[in-house]
Amino acid sequence: MYSDQDWAEFKTSLSTAALTAQNGLTTITRPAMKRRTLLTGIAPAWLSHSAWAQTGRSLAADSRPVRLLVPFAAGGATDITARAIAGPLSQRLQVPVTLENRPGAGGATCMVEVAAAAPDGRTLGVATLSTHGVNPAVYRNLPYRAIDDFTPITEIVKAPGVLVVHPDLPTKDFAQFIRHVKAQPGKVSFASPGNGTIGHMWGELLKSTTNTFMTHVPYRGAAAALADVIAGKVPVYFDQVASSLPHIQAGRLRALAVSWRERLDVLPAVPTYAELSLFSSNDPSWFGLVAPAGMPSAMARQWRDAVAQVLQTPSVQALLAEQGLFGSGSLPDEFGAQICKEVDKMRRVSRFARITLD
Repeated sequence: MYSDQDWAEFKTSLSTAALTAQNGLTTITRPAMKRRTLLTGIAPAWLSHSAWAQTGRSLAADSRPVRLLVPFAAGGATDITARAIAGPLSQRLQVPVTLENRPGAGGATCMVEVAAAAPDGRTLGVATLSTHGVNPAVYRNLPYRAIDDFTPITEIVKAPGVLVVHPDLPTKDFAQFIRHVKAQPGKVSFASPGNGTIGHMWGELLKSTTNTFMTHVPYRGAAAALADVIAGKVPVYFDQVASSLPHIQAGRLRALAVSWRERLDVLPAVPTYAELSLFSSNDPSWFGLVAPAGMPSAMARQWRDAVAQVLQTPSVQALLAEQGLFGSGSLPDEFGAQICKEVDKMRRVSRFARITLD
């Protein structure tokens, strides 16, 4: 159980952050991570491409192939997002865009490779809420710096989240759920794909902002966790809508809240966290595009513009919609501020719930 002082301090910090965001004043906090020596060759690469910033050369003028590195295995939402834009980007820019999956260490294997590449626009990486929000908050010895080691380009898509429960849990809506959990502290459990995963962090965030206590049950992967929730072995799960939606529609799970700017067309009866006055839980998951630190701003903007144009393509929109994903295309500065916000938010959750991984 957490002390009253813990609850008060954490809720105050989240309230301040939410108020700051509502007023359009994004506070950027750089994580105090130990500087590492893994990045070699970046300074010479930056110097060799300094002329690019002066000339504003078109991306299409460079015919060298582009490597798009994905931090997770093929078949998942991150991989599908990357594949959805890789082909159209190649066609638009008339350069080969090769997708390479680099799973391992919660995305760290991929991000280290991206960070160590030359900032010449030929190596890009798909960043996620895991790699550029959760990992910096929970890992003691993360071998990359989520802010300083990368050039933010754009948020590609947003992925709404959902709180689901097994139908046998005697809670028809969110208010009943909170009363049920508060009535028996620690006796209600929630599953996650593992310690320090997004699902774990979302669960701890809800606990912190509702002054409730649930027992965390970590699994080795999302498939096993979701299967046990559907089977009723663990009653609560924090997921992306796309993964749980078929089970919600089939009546195997009950949705209580979603993290999105408005109610979803596919779940019109389910309120957003914002409607429930839980603004800090209303941020969805996301996938974005990053490059090594030192990429000229003009090049980053051209990559962003190319991605934004691709996201307007009907075929790409249809493919993403099938996965429950919403195209974004934010500007580089906006995406950079978003990464800073996520790292800061997840660090507060990590400190509050005492989540630390090696």
